[in-house]
Amino acid sequence: MSSLEETLRSDLLDATRSRDVVRRDTLRMVISSIGNARIQSGQELSDDEVVKVLQKEAKQRRESIDEFQKGNRDDLVQKEKAELAIIELFLPQQLSEEEIKSFAEQAITNVNAGSLSDLGQVMRELMPMLEGRADGKVANQIVRELLNS
Repeated sequence: MSSLEETLRSDLLDATRSRDVVRRDTLRMVISSIGNARIQSGQELSDDEVVKVLQKEAKQRRESIDEFQKGNRDDLVQKEKAELAIIELFLPQQLSEEEIKSFAEQAITNVNAGSLSDLGQVMRELMPMLEGRADGKVANQIVRELLNS
């Protein structure tokens, strides 16, 4: 068991003891997803792999928030936002837009990109640099703006 997974389990116990229902249920769901990922891979997960599971869970929450906002379901938006806030506590610090822009400029230079048709090459170069510390949608938007200017 990775140290991040141990931290999640420890926090689950604390949330259960303090009767923090939202935190408890969110951590149970995340730990369950980690267990499913472990079963799929057939081996224990490293901290990096656990972070990927957490990122996937966070992404699902962000997408749900968007959909629930479109449907005027504020009750569900608040629930998803609360879960997202808990999940984000265990994710690496996210980069600012300025930091992402700096990495994007470097990636554009590395692949000699000159137009929007080079977007795929730039994104392939950029995403490993960001290592899950930035949302792909945000990075894509920044690269598009840079390539259009």
